[in-house]
Amino acid sequence: MLSTIIYRSHLCDNVSVEILAGLAADANVRNQLFDVTGILLFNGSHFFQLLEGPEEAVNKIYDNICSDNRHNNLVELMRDYAPERRFGNVGMELFDLSQYAQETVLEAVLKKGTSKYQLTYDDRALQFLCTFVEAREQENYLEIPPADSWSFVADETPEPAIEFSQASMEDYSFAFQPIVDPLTREVISLEAKLCNLEGSSAHNYFSCLSPEKVYQADLDSKKLAFALAGKLGIGRKTLSIKLLPMSLVRVPEAVDFLIEQIKANGLVPEQIVVAVTETEVITQVEEFASAIRKLKASGISLAIDDFGAGSAGLLLLAQIQPEKIIIDRNIISDVHKNGPKQAIVQAIIKCCSSLEISVIAAGVERPEEWMWLEAAGVLNFQGDLFAKPRLNGIPAVAWPETEL
Repeated sequence: MLSTIIYRSHLCDNVSVEILAGLAADANVRNQLFDVTGILLFNGSHFFQLLEGPEEAVNKIYDNICSDNRHNNLVELMRDYAPERRFGNVGMELFDLSQYAQETVLEAVLKKGTSKYQLTYDDRALQFLCTFVEAREQENYLEIPPADSWSFVADETPEPAIEFSQASMEDYSFAFQPIVDPLTREVISLEAKLCNLEGSSAHNYFSCLSPEKVYQADLDSKKLAFALAGKLGIGRKTLSIKLLPMSLVRVPEAVDFLIEQIKANGLVPEQIVVAVTETEVITQVEEFASAIRKLKASGISLAIDDFGAGSAGLLLLAQIQPEKIIIDRNIISDVHKNGPKQAIVQAIIKCCSSLEISVIAAGVERPEEWMWLEAAGVLNFQGDLFAKPRLNGIPAVAWPETEL
């Protein structure tokens, strides 16, 4: 099976362009040994490479490329399969774009093709190539420094976790995790995350319940979340709680219950964000929309959680106009080196900017993820890189500090 990988990368600032001829010659020899072919383009600062060959061989060569310290900010643009090679003459051919006039460079590149079809044929790989040659996406080439450019230091000792007795805590409790703006060193919000007493996720708790009891249990649990938040003294900080969307529909007077419990624990509706998960199917759309209207009329804000993980995200944006969206961790993971994920995040940011919706990146675990997202325009973050959830308490935040 013929496999294709396309990537883009940046020549390290301390590496001379004089290495290009030797780099191409070495790659040509190595690739021919593995029956891998392709083309390597260079525009003076960035590489673009298309690799084609047997899947195992292409993956092996690509792994070696990823570990080469002569380039950085490597972004995988496409990984796919093809019926035949597009550039099959040699193991690897270097094409220096600076050697050609702008009006002839694309034609010169396409003439290197060996496909029996014209290389202007509607082919994704060739469209990537044309885009690079014509520099149509260059403003989206977000260059970030190495991970060790920053250290993350907790600048305070957290308050002890509180001792709190409530009957429901025999089954579950809440761990608190902050949402932060790292560059202003500000805690934007706190999320109360439902978990069992061992700290496992809400899914593990709900999986022990019968289906008819899940929605009532989901709503009832928020009584404890508000009580803990009141005891922890969150002040004027925003508190985010996660609800299954249908809990607002299947439980009678659900919104009234939330408002009552908010006020009973010294909080106000305006500081509460209800995050509904995109991944659960909403079966009673009109009833759900009605509950959301009532929720917002009370002063409570709305967020769509796990955005991008389900099939209803864009529809929810159009129908219910949330104040915030929280991008799913699976999109955030390794976003700094994944072209499709980068395109999705940039589209989300642009869409939400037009709708005046705040974007939060959840599950951030690596400095490179944070740096790329910050460069892309995301301001608010949540994840273990900054603070892990803390059972019955508020954790200290590890703020980024530049390594001089």
